[in-house]
Amino acid sequence: MDWGKVGTAFFIMMSLTTTVGFVYDGDPYELIASVTFNLIATLLKLGSKKTLSAELLATSLAADLHLIPALIFYEMGARMSLVEALAWGALVANIFSVIIVIIETVLEAKEEIWW
Repeated sequence: MDWGKVGTAFFIMMSLTTTVGFVYDGDPYELIASVTFNLIATLLKLGSKKTLSAELLATSLAADLHLIPALIFYEMGARMSLVEALAWGALVANIFSVIIVIIETVLEAKEEIWW
């Protein structure tokens, strides 16, 4: 078992689920948790040298660039609709991130079968 993949997948899923929780409930602590989990996932993706690493990092950076302003705007007291719209953008980026992880896993499994 590759513990690096486990850790990365864990933080990707935690970011996704806490973002869903924030979009559903609007709790600021979920937004803080989502930002934290997503930043950790981004850091874990930085050293990866796999087939779809660039795409995986791009989705994570897109989510970061939605979640961080969402947190700042929330703390500034901006319209909640703006904060939620940014969180939705991060949610879409995180869904694509999970899809890319699944594709990467399938590609690795195919390589193991053929070799």
